[in-house]
Amino acid sequence: MKIDWKRKLTSRKWWVAVAALVSGLILAFGGNSDTTETVSGCIMATAAVVGYTIGEGLADGGNKGGGSDE
Repeated sequence: MKIDWKRKLTSRKWWVAVAALVSGLILAFGGNSDTTETVSGCIMATAAVVGYTIGEGLADGGNKGGGSDE
């Protein structure tokens, strides 16, 4: 079974699951809540950038042949 990475990386559910996993690991290994919140925020910010970038790339790829700005 092949994993569709474009779909995974643009999934908000996947990024929330990653943030939850990392946050849980930080707390389990003795990290404090401030560190956990900071790392979770960084993961979600990365998710927004990755999702936007891939989404725009797919949209630009779909408009490849029909542009009149050339």
